[in-house]
Amino acid sequence: MRTTTREALLRMGIDLRDVDQPIGTLSGGERQCVAIARAVHFGAKVLVLDEPTAALGVKQSGVVLKYVAAARDEGLGVVLITHNPHHAYLVGDRFVLLKRGAMAASHTKDSVTLDELTRQMAGGSELEDLRHELERPSGT
Repeated sequence: MRTTTREALLRMGIDLRDVDQPIGTLSGGERQCVAIARAVHFGAKVLVLDEPTAALGVKQSGVVLKYVAAARDEGLGVVLITHNPHHAYLVGDRFVLLKRGAMAASHTKDSVTLDELTRQMAGGSELEDLRHELERPSGT
């Protein structure tokens, strides 16, 4: 069991200090990486990751995104749910934006820039309308 675990993790490029270490004692990034490696090992065809980097720092987020990309490169379908367009753009090849549960936009990576994706995720024209509403008239 330990050998299989170590080999499965190493195939994904994950080198844990101790495979006997309880999962609860791992960092958030390590936990996410173990979950991804576990899914790959047990033959998952699709990974659905809901905000896997939300509570992580920049370095740990980068590690998780590296393993998301590795799972994608292994041929798994990956659905990455995130509010961070920078993270999505690094590993994604298609982007679907939802607004109140309905599809608001759909793009392939070659059809949208990071700046445009960020603008649309931030609210796009609604944000521009809000900016105009909040601007103070000059002299007040």
